[in-house]
Amino acid sequence: MPAVSLRAASPRARILAVCAVLVIALLAVAALAPLPFTVAQPGTTVNVLGADGGKQVITVSGSDTRKTKGQLRMTTIAATGPEAKVRLGDVVSSWFRTDRAVLPREAVYVGDTTKDIEKHNADEMRKSQNTATSAALGYLNRSPGDVKVKLRLADVGGPSAGLLFSLGIVDKLDGDGRGGDLTGGRTIAGTGTIDARGKVGPVGGVPLKTQAAKRDGATVFLVPKDECKDAETEQPKGLRLIPVTTLDGAVKALNNLQSGGAVPSC
Repeated sequence: MPAVSLRAASPRARILAVCAVLVIALLAVAALAPLPFTVAQPGTTVNVLGADGGKQVITVSGSDTRKTKGQLRMTTIAATGPEAKVRLGDVVSSWFRTDRAVLPREAVYVGDTTKDIEKHNADEMRKSQNTATSAALGYLNRSPGDVKVKLRLADVGGPSAGLLFSLGIVDKLDGDGRGGDLTGGRTIAGTGTIDARGKVGPVGGVPLKTQAAKRDGATVFLVPKDECKDAETEQPKGLRLIPVTTLDGAVKALNNLQSGGAVPSC
């Protein structure tokens, strides 16, 4: 069958052909153009009762500490850098994977450059460490003038480790309050900000953090109550979710987990 030239085609056919060419061109540009998104995946987890980068995460002076069993693992997400070019293909492929999430860049990063963002995250981590210490010592009725706590994490920033820091301090100083471990020997993971009064706040990225927790051996995940629904969307099999709103509530839930008492659930 002989080919039909565009000039010989009907006006409608010519319009459709031109539109098709424009659409293809636009799609090609969209596929190559960087988009204002970040692609995130499950990140590292760190046992705050142990060491990170060769140094203890929690160091206490001015008071005796306990030898702990079990683990309290803070969780993170790993995201493409602020200057990385995320393209349409990256976004589309991530939509079909449960271990990836596409997030608006501004939802992950505060600042325009890597240096700005690193400074912001470091500042947030310092604030988190201070409030976590205040919350834990307040819960234990210990004076910060007598007990000094130093917290350290290598290459981790932001405020989301606050709850786990506080629980780690409580476990090292007091355990479950009855001579045992707060963890009951389990691997407990979790996330959540905390203020000086012990109130737990949401953090984001919870579905990815639960996957990181399960990958690294956790059987229990402490989640800010407001993020229960997010945690359930990709809840790994065998990982129990425990919603918390305060440090006091988190400690009670872990103690009841050992004793067989009532434990909240999402």
